[in-house]
Amino acid sequence: MSKGIQAVRGMNDILPEESPFWQYVEDVARSVFEEYGYSEIRMPIVERTELFVRSIGEVTDVVEKEMYTFEDRSGDSLTLRPEGTAGCVRAGMSHGLFHNQIQRLWYQGPMFRHERPQKGRYRQFHQLGVEAYGLDGPDIDAEMLLLTARLWKRLGLSHVRLQLNSLGNPEARQAYREKLVAYFQGYRDQLDEDSLRRLDSNPMRILDSKNPDLADIIAGAPSILDHLDPESEAHFAGLRQRLDAQGIDYTVNPRLVRGLDYYSRTVFEWTTDRLGAQDAVCSGGRYDFLVSQLGGRHVPAVGWALGMERLIALLALDEAPRRATLPHAYLVMVGEAAEDIGFVLGERLRDQVAGLRLLAHCGGGSFKSQLKKADRSGADFALILGESEVESGEVAVKPLRSGDEQFHCSHEALAEFLAGHVNQ
Repeated sequence: MSKGIQAVRGMNDILPEESPFWQYVEDVARSVFEEYGYSEIRMPIVERTELFVRSIGEVTDVVEKEMYTFEDRSGDSLTLRPEGTAGCVRAGMSHGLFHNQIQRLWYQGPMFRHERPQKGRYRQFHQLGVEAYGLDGPDIDAEMLLLTARLWKRLGLSHVRLQLNSLGNPEARQAYREKLVAYFQGYRDQLDEDSLRRLDSNPMRILDSKNPDLADIIAGAPSILDHLDPESEAHFAGLRQRLDAQGIDYTVNPRLVRGLDYYSRTVFEWTTDRLGAQDAVCSGGRYDFLVSQLGGRHVPAVGWALGMERLIALLALDEAPRRATLPHAYLVMVGEAAEDIGFVLGERLRDQVAGLRLLAHCGGGSFKSQLKKADRSGADFALILGESEVESGEVAVKPLRSGDEQFHCSHEALAEFLAGHVNQ
């Protein structure tokens, strides 16, 4: 028997029971971003392929192996966006947002990479990103990390840890690259295929290898922190000083590099030990030369992106986000007279009680079946309108979670009771 058309491998549906977690993260994140003065920008999902080749780097894994690229009917090479920063820079340049202006921006949406699907890594995945343009001091780097720490706190996450590094300016990084190549050449016969390929194209990426057989070799490699230019060294010290003053815990990790070529100076990752191999939840850093690399004037920039799927996998260990979007009350209506009164009452309650999530029963059925559906909905209360309630002009309120006794109240008193519950 045919199973019908299946979803594309690595591209997943987000089902109704999962959506509350997504809505919870989106709502909390939007609130935190607004508190820091960041404005939302929305970019196209499809961009010209050249944008990603020139920004991410032609010899990166993303460009070489993972992009969804195709020709349109005009013969133009287009790509489904594999990340958000390049598109954000392109949008800013297209609309003059960087001309003598400071911009604090955020975005969200799906990204696409043709990777091997596994838990926490998908071919269509979703990101939240935050970016700031026009500021070159360590203060904006610190703000980015303080904002992220506040987001974790607001979401109730305590199992994330910050790792920091600095990649220096392009000149210092080139000098370090030469030392790194010379070091790894001495172990050439022990390097795996990926590392050998990176040795000639992007040797810093060898430091990020997950091959356990290379761990000792990588541990002995020169540290980039010993080869920073003076300006980058002062910048990194200024960032750490600000984080120390705010009590933000972090670890300096000189082996931390990013998989995209545009990073310079500060790079960072927030990681967790609760998701197995996919431990990075949020990653970012500085890309001071990206705007000029794409044909604009010099505009310093810093930002990060977090993977929604991984963050939600962390939150799914806790029921709080799901409870935050379940209905407060379920309206049970038995009989035509109860339905007539109930739908009027439901609209009145939504008008009177700000934030009330009220699920009204539809489709008829017995009192017993409706009460079962009320319980399965996750609502805290069943609001019952039966024949006796219609006659008395009252509503029966049955607590479904607390074990308290059922009681009756007037329609007016019901609004006051629900308002007190919603605002707890």
